[in-house]
Amino acid sequence: MPCPGGGVRRYTAPVNEVMTTSWVEISRAALRHNLQLFKDLVQPAVGVLAVVKANAYGHGLALVTRECAAAGVAMLGVHSAEEAAAVRRIAPAVPVLVMGYITPGQIAQVVDENVHVLLSSRQVLQALAAHAARLGRPLPVHIKVDTGTHRQGVSPQEAAELARAAASRGLAVVGVATHFANIEDTTDHSYAQRQLDRFRGAAAAVRGVVGELPWVHAACSAAALLFREADFTLVRVGISLYGHWPSRETYLSWLLAHGRDGLRLEPVLAWRVLVGQVKTVAAGEPIGYGLTYRTTRLSQIAVLPVGYAEGYPRALSNRARVLLHGRAARVVGRVCMNVIMVDVTDIPGVGEGDVATLIGRDGEERVSAEELAELAGTINYEILAGISTTLPRVAVE
Repeated sequence: MPCPGGGVRRYTAPVNEVMTTSWVEISRAALRHNLQLFKDLVQPAVGVLAVVKANAYGHGLALVTRECAAAGVAMLGVHSAEEAAAVRRIAPAVPVLVMGYITPGQIAQVVDENVHVLLSSRQVLQALAAHAARLGRPLPVHIKVDTGTHRQGVSPQEAAELARAAASRGLAVVGVATHFANIEDTTDHSYAQRQLDRFRGAAAAVRGVVGELPWVHAACSAAALLFREADFTLVRVGISLYGHWPSRETYLSWLLAHGRDGLRLEPVLAWRVLVGQVKTVAAGEPIGYGLTYRTTRLSQIAVLPVGYAEGYPRALSNRARVLLHGRAARVVGRVCMNVIMVDVTDIPGVGEGDVATLIGRDGEERVSAEELAELAGTINYEILAGISTTLPRVAVE
C-alpha cells in the first residue's frame, strides 16, 4: 500500500501476510484501459478476443477472465481443454476459443456449443463430429490456416477441403484463422503481408464452401496495433491486453507510423515480496551460492523469500534490481530456488516485513518486465507467464 512518505512500505490488505510472503497485484483499471484501447482502435463491427492462456500471461486466469467478461469481450482465447473448462466455469456466457491441441477424450468432456475449436487435423475433426452426433447439435469450429508459421494448421490450398469435410460431418464452420510468424521481430513486414495475401485467398475459398463466416481472424497484438487490414471480424489481443508492447520493433513501427501520441499501454501487473531478514555483512564477504559476489564495503543485505521456483529467473543473478522505499536495490549473489539477496546499504531503514517490488512501480521508480527480460536474455512474455501460479493474484484499483 502507498505510504505517506512515498513508495511501498507495508501491505496490509487484501493479502493475509501470515499466509503469503509474495504476491502479484493486478490493476483492474489498467486492464480495462488496455481493453478499451483496442476496442477503440478497431472498427465497431470488429470483435476483440482476450487471450487468457498461460494463466492469463501470468496475471491470473480467474481474475482476468472475470474482468474481460464484464467488459464485454467477444470471445476468450485459451490454449488447452483444461483452461477452457476453467473459463467456462468463470464466464459461462462468453464464447471460448481453444487454440491448442485437444484430445478426443477432452473434447467429450469440455466442448459444447459455446466452446469453439481451432481445427487443424482430420483426427480432431472426427472426434468433434462424433461428439456433435452424441449431443445432437452442431459444434463450432474455426479452420486454422498455416500461411507460413509452420505450426498448427493446414495449407491455404487444403483449407476449403477441411471446411467441406467439417460441414459434411455436422460441424458448424463459423471461422477461419491464421497466425503471423514475423510481425513482432522486425520492422520489415513484407513476410506478414505475404501471409495476409495467402490468408485472404484461403478465407475466400472457405467462404465458397460454407458461406459467410462470423469469425475471420489473423491479428495478434502486434497486428492489431499496426495493421488495420488484418482486423477482419476479430482481433486476438494477448500481451498488449496486459499493458506491454510485443517487442521493441513493434513499438518502433508504431512510432514510425503514428509518432508518440495517441496510444498508452498500461502495465497491469506488479509483483511484491516481503523482506524476510536484513543482516550486516562485512566487506570482502561472499553472498550466496558459488561465491559469485563479494561485498566491497560493510553492507546491509536484505533477504527476500522468492526465487526461481516462484518464477524469478536465475539468469537475473547479480544483474537485476528490486525496489524498496521507492529506491533501487541490486540483486547480489545467485538467485536461489526460493531466496534472493539484495544490497540495501544505501536505503536507510529497511527492515523485516517491508515490501520489495520485483516488477512494478514504487514511488517514482519502476522495474518493468521488459527490463528483466533484457537482463535475462528472454522476452517479456516469458517473464510474466513464468510467475508461479502458486502466488496469489490480488485485484487492486
